[in-house]
Amino acid sequence: MHFFSDNVTPISPAILAAIAAADHADHGYDGDAWSARLDGAFSDLFETPVSALWVATGTAANCIALATLCPPYGGIICHEEAHIMVDECGAPGFFTHGASLMALPGDGAKLSPQAVTDRLKMIRPDVHQVPARAISITNATEYGLVYAPDEVAALGDVAKAHGLGFHMDGARFANAVAHLGCAPADVTWRAGVDALSFGCVKNGGMVGEALLFFGDEAPARAAEAKRWRKRSGHLFSKGRYLAAQILAMIEGGLWLDNAGRANAAAQALAAGAAGRLMHAVQANELFVRLTADEAASLRAQGFDFYDWGEGAARLVTNWSQDAQSVAPLAHALRALDHG
Repeated sequence: MHFFSDNVTPISPAILAAIAAADHADHGYDGDAWSARLDGAFSDLFETPVSALWVATGTAANCIALATLCPPYGGIICHEEAHIMVDECGAPGFFTHGASLMALPGDGAKLSPQAVTDRLKMIRPDVHQVPARAISITNATEYGLVYAPDEVAALGDVAKAHGLGFHMDGARFANAVAHLGCAPADVTWRAGVDALSFGCVKNGGMVGEALLFFGDEAPARAAEAKRWRKRSGHLFSKGRYLAAQILAMIEGGLWLDNAGRANAAAQALAAGAAGRLMHAVQANELFVRLTADEAASLRAQGFDFYDWGEGAARLVTNWSQDAQSVAPLAHALRALDHG
């Protein structure tokens, strides 16, 4: 009855099997047979040539990507509640050697093209101000909302018009695609995205995420990213164990299957929280209005979750749950309105 985060979930059995299958001698670092397959596997998935590498964490994936897109004197436009803004302990500045985060508001933690354009207009073209060099968005967002392909493309158009790199934090990318039912390409490179942090751990992985680069500059950016990975201490000696997990996730469709289950569990939970939802439920996160007494009552019944500001809570479902397993919490939420 844990609804803290999809970070705390069990490891998918297929992932454990993939780790076991990789448990024999091979070349070190990323010279192994599994790491060598990443480019091809992701190229097949995204229907375009992709340069892919594994990294240890989502923070590393985000910040190494940004370091390849933005120089130390540049700025990265993001939402004011983006993970890179509030939950990465200044890592973007650390990896980029000082680039600034240019935070903007937006409903549901989504950036709008107009807000980005307006911010760009405020920057003078002289050496006294920080020039924007990249845009970073999160899909699904920190409030569980999903950017549709046309929304990403609209931001991609702004990025292209102003010569900006375009990064997507996809810690819950699988949940976004499962909700949209679109091709992964439609919400990434076809919409102008240059770099994608492809989440695995929240979706049933043990450790390791994928960092993907698209477009003509992908090989050069990936080569630079590998230098950042080594310099920051993220080059695993036995990288095959990370690569094997990622391949197991994408080659047989496990990534979408797991995300689909998490999303379905969230919808079942949302049915019990009708009238309390603060945002539409599009992925696997719910934000609900709860008084302190109501939250205490739920916790007394054994349900664990995070408070999310005064009078609100966040509930996160995961790949190992379904409608039946979340039914007790859905029932408890309904009971609050009839107690």
